[in-house]
Amino acid sequence: MTQTVQHHKEPLLRIVKRDGIARPKAYAIRIAAVLASLVVSGIFIFAITKLNPIQVYEAIFDGAFGTNRRSWVTIRDAMMLLCIGVGLAPAFKMKFWNIGAEGQILIGGVVTAGIMRAWGGDLSTPALLAVMGIVSLLCGCLWGVIPAVFKAVWNTNETLFTLMMNYVAIQITSYCVALWENPVGSNSVGIINQMTAYGHFPKVFGQAYGLNVVLVLILAVGMYIYLKYSKQGYEISVVGDSENTARYAGINVKKVTIRTMAISGAICGLAGFIEVAGVSHTISTETAGGRGFTAIIVAWLAQFNTFVMILISFLLVFLQQGAIQIASQFNLNDYASEIITGIILFFILSSEFFINYRVIVRGGKEAKGK
Repeated sequence: MTQTVQHHKEPLLRIVKRDGIARPKAYAIRIAAVLASLVVSGIFIFAITKLNPIQVYEAIFDGAFGTNRRSWVTIRDAMMLLCIGVGLAPAFKMKFWNIGAEGQILIGGVVTAGIMRAWGGDLSTPALLAVMGIVSLLCGCLWGVIPAVFKAVWNTNETLFTLMMNYVAIQITSYCVALWENPVGSNSVGIINQMTAYGHFPKVFGQAYGLNVVLVLILAVGMYIYLKYSKQGYEISVVGDSENTARYAGINVKKVTIRTMAISGAICGLAGFIEVAGVSHTISTETAGGRGFTAIIVAWLAQFNTFVMILISFLLVFLQQGAIQIASQFNLNDYASEIITGIILFFILSSEFFINYRVIVRGGKEAKGK
């Protein structure tokens, strides 16, 4: 009886998850990805527009930091993105997919605008800011706790739940905008307390957005310490790694879930307060501006390290402001500038794949050992 032996041909490429990677090597991969993205973007720029890529890159820098005003707008927007990323960090580290930051920001912004309108002039600005900040924290906290309770008690899908909460917040905001319309028929609230500046952030260090920077950096440092060195931060890590392991270790998973989302929602609600009181001084359905979703990229790329989030927030805002500048300076449409931004982001995101995995070509060292 003849036995047929089948030989399975080894695949040309294999993808293997890394057990770990040295930090210098990880940063080297990220830097290589940024350089590669600039090369590819340069080829695209020249092929489509016949422009000198170096001039375009200079325009991107000019758009973000070309003047004192542009620099502070970049800093302002980066701080907003960082604040939301800090809020998302504990939830995502726990593997609770909080897609509801947009709604939490809007709720914080709506109550801030309402208090600013109702009590502006009745309270001193410091007292008014304190009340607005506390109420925005509490309302954002509530917006985060609701899906957390449903997840903890009934194991609902938090992704869909938090996403649907965004739409509820948008409708509440729409109702308030219609109620507070000023002037009538404008379909907007306008600048609240424009003449008196009641409830507006005061200048700090002589800068209109100085207080924004101080508040957000305090949050970033506080969250870093909380996640890395506190008992609750340790519990978040354990629950994120394995709920079964957490239960075996005596950790109350339901309590940790609700508590963490309360913190996450509260910080996102505070972001709404900072946006309304410290930036726009008005409220609309566009107050969040999609940053609740962009901040997810910030949190993931930074691996929940809030200090790294500072760099990534500045990078994303830098690209956004630069895209606006090259669109106007070189008469490019928005699509061309957004493609350049997209190429750079694609390479940066793709670098995380090579940090977490390695590609083995047929005949490589690992393959021969099999």
